[in-house]
Amino acid sequence: MTLPVDLDTDAARLRAVMAEDLAVRGALDDPAWRAAVEEVPRHRFVPGFYLPGEERDGRGLTLWQPVTAALDHGRWLAAAYSDTTLITQFDGEEPDWEQPVERHGGAPTSSSTLPSLVVRMWADADVRKGHSVLEIGTGTGYSTALACERLGSAGVTSIEVDPHRLERAASALHGCGYTPTLGVADGLYGYWPEAPFDRIVAACSFRAVPPALVAQTRPGGKILLTLSGWLYGYARVLLTVAGDGTAEGQLLGGTVSFMSARTHAAPAFGNPAHWAAELPGEARVARHGPERITAATEEAFSLRFLAQSAVPDAQLATVGNALHLVDVVSGSAAALTRDGDGGWQVREGGSVRLWERVERVLDAYDMAGRPGPETFTLCVHDGGQHLRHPSMPCLPLPSP
Repeated sequence: MTLPVDLDTDAARLRAVMAEDLAVRGALDDPAWRAAVEEVPRHRFVPGFYLPGEERDGRGLTLWQPVTAALDHGRWLAAAYSDTTLITQFDGEEPDWEQPVERHGGAPTSSSTLPSLVVRMWADADVRKGHSVLEIGTGTGYSTALACERLGSAGVTSIEVDPHRLERAASALHGCGYTPTLGVADGLYGYWPEAPFDRIVAACSFRAVPPALVAQTRPGGKILLTLSGWLYGYARVLLTVAGDGTAEGQLLGGTVSFMSARTHAAPAFGNPAHWAAELPGEARVARHGPERITAATEEAFSLRFLAQSAVPDAQLATVGNALHLVDVVSGSAAALTRDGDGGWQVREGGSVRLWERVERVLDAYDMAGRPGPETFTLCVHDGGQHLRHPSMPCLPLPSP
């Protein structure tokens, strides 16, 4: 293996190439953020990561290949300066980067988010010089470093629920000369010691807006976060906080998703077949098939979030040709199967008719002319949190 003569020189060249590529694609049009991307050495924050292999294993699981400088210096450095999300942790367990091994499947629990999305988040939150900022989800520290480069370390607070992740991030940040305020904390509760903030930006997703974040934002300040749930529907929202402690904002377009805050992760629900066995034998014709919310389209991506708002405690599982909805809170379930004519039939049981609720949302969405996500408003107030649209019924979010 031939190592580069000057790693810093090679890295600086690759950063310039990445910044130019992001600018050409319209993902980096602010000169101040471009300067930060050209300055922050991302490779210092990702000494090891995993990339998906081209093939799956015999069980259909993704084969995750470890990438480090020792294993393949060229691949490691090129990936560090690509617009790619780099997985750094699975199932909450820190890999041994001295002797990394290939992984079969697993749930990613930490990563270095692709640079275009990182700068997009900071830009969408309208972060400016002089702002005090709380970042939720330090991760590798790369996003934190960009904020420090743009704002100065004194204005940046970043919290991370995983102490091992934060220790590695802190080492990388301090090694690069950045000294933000760091803390091991659950993002659900923000970080009171450094509040109030002008901006709060979350690099994880929540089932609903945590009240502590609203309380820790100055009047007129903004919160940018991603809402998600147990159906894995996602929506980004930019909220402006009012002086009376309420907040309101529009959903943002696009197909952005983030890992769930660990305290908001979906619970295990057992074997879908056990739930299906308790359903009544008589089925009805489904007015809408599950592809309305599962297709690989931008509309289905947005629709899944709306459907999720109607059945916030439901989870989705596919077994063979059947699709199951399971609600561990109410004990309700639904199973959808194909009929002989290519349509769908559904059986439902329990106190909540899960698929019927989803169908009502889909009916209202169609009658409203299939509106885009940016036409919806999220309102946060003492009475709860609601998603509103002028032509659709109000959709409540689950309690935080």
